[in-house]
Amino acid sequence: MKRFLEEGLEKAVDDNEQLMEKEVDSYWSLLMKRMFGENLQPDDRMDPLAPSNLEFFITGRNDERRREYGLNRYHLGLQVYEEVIKAGQKSGEFSQKYDSRIMAKSIVSFIDGLALDYAILPKEEIQLKEQSLLFVEYLKMALELDMEND
Repeated sequence: MKRFLEEGLEKAVDDNEQLMEKEVDSYWSLLMKRMFGENLQPDDRMDPLAPSNLEFFITGRNDERRREYGLNRYHLGLQVYEEVIKAGQKSGEFSQKYDSRIMAKSIVSFIDGLALDYAILPKEEIQLKEQSLLFVEYLKMALELDMEND
């Protein structure tokens, strides 16, 4: 299970690095792609492995190797979002009002929180799409995204 989880996250980091090497038209679109996939929009679907991933970490919370892996996973997740935000700030597309790492931590915490809800609550209770749409609006405000480029 650990190796499977590592490969998925390492692929996301590699994909992100490859995308960042190319000329990026919109860092906002890239951020949405990293968060929501190819359609760039929130929907009511969650990664079907989210409950298994969560269980892996919760049941192993006292296992030093799993905690170490969890920390590595967290840092890789942060790296994906932080690189996009930092590049968007450098290009002027995003405001530098907030630290890119803090913004990335906010995204990871939001996604992890939804994954927890998804694992234990009925789908209609979570309102995954609605919460995600609200979070996107929060990101737009925090990054002071020019709404004309939306």
